[in-house]
Amino acid sequence: MARNSVLRPSRSNPSMVIKENIPSENDMMFFTEGEKQRIHVFDTVRPSVVYISRIQQAYNPVGMNIMDIPAQTGSGFVWDNKHIVTNYHVVGSDKAEVQVTFVDNEGRRDTYKAKVRGVDVDKDVAVLSLVQQQDEVNKVLRPLTMGCSEALRVGQNAMAIGNPFGLDHTLTTGVVSGLGREIVSPGRRPIYNMIQTDAPINPGNSGGPLLDSMGRLIGMNTAIYSTSGASAGIGFAIPVDTLKAVVDIIIKDGKVVRPALGIQYLGGNQAKMMGVEKGLLILGVAPRSSAEMAGLRGTTRSFFSMNLGDIITAVNGKEVLTEADFLKGLDGKKVGDTMELTIIRNLGDRQSSRKGTTATTNAMELKVHVKLQPFEDAYSVTDRR
Repeated sequence: MARNSVLRPSRSNPSMVIKENIPSENDMMFFTEGEKQRIHVFDTVRPSVVYISRIQQAYNPVGMNIMDIPAQTGSGFVWDNKHIVTNYHVVGSDKAEVQVTFVDNEGRRDTYKAKVRGVDVDKDVAVLSLVQQQDEVNKVLRPLTMGCSEALRVGQNAMAIGNPFGLDHTLTTGVVSGLGREIVSPGRRPIYNMIQTDAPINPGNSGGPLLDSMGRLIGMNTAIYSTSGASAGIGFAIPVDTLKAVVDIIIKDGKVVRPALGIQYLGGNQAKMMGVEKGLLILGVAPRSSAEMAGLRGTTRSFFSMNLGDIITAVNGKEVLTEADFLKGLDGKKVGDTMELTIIRNLGDRQSSRKGTTATTNAMELKVHVKLQPFEDAYSVTDRR
């Protein structure tokens, strides 16, 4: 096989010049098996990873006209033969104007306009579709091979491909450092079961794929933990199993409908001040909501007394100590699903008088089944952040 040659001084006798063969572009014999696999994965996946620019209009004082400029950049990847997936915080809005750039293995660039099909702010997911005719985009759309995040193990190899700092198609490698992590989404709700990796992730990597050693999608790079803003070896990716559920709904309906029960609740120190040591105290139940139909009771007040409402202590058999526990019980549920709530009823009737506050109790534990309904139909003060 043909190889390139270079001349270099001899190590034993610097006055002598020797000829040394170096591997050519097509010569893989000098690479380790691990290197060969990484090269194969990168070459295979590269055309499926895109550079995303959110466009905004600005006034050009020189030309005295309006021009389009990049306002935010990030990464994304081809999901199927019509759609591209990225982070919501990359596009910033469900009405954003977006450009998507593909680069093939020969370095040829193709840039297309895209529209936002839909977003899920609470999961930091956005789905895009190209504006061009399908025949034209079929030439560049090469979907990634889907993996499975449920079977991931700490210690297995992980590879991230993205566009950090605008440097397109950068490959970084590492391992799966942890599973079941939790971060806060742009919607200020927790995202559970995040994958932690030490594969370097920097600004611009957001929305790019996290891959296993076979090049299968296992997550979407989303966030880093850093005091400097650059990679500190702690990155987080949304698991592909979570993406599958969210993306499929967005493609089908154009949006994600959040499920809700129709309750207003109180937890933490505020609930403890009212005599609730653990669980969430139901303050109110929305009229005609699933919670009302299931018989849940809210807190009632009069001038001299306050009758505590039901207290949620478990969701589907899992203990609820905080609001986060309750939201975790809702995570992954869809409209129409049924949740089993364990509640404490009749914890106490707190009466106030000149002699002080007294509480009477005839508490009992109940299990109540509530069918989840669309958020818009089940008013929940706590959910309206």
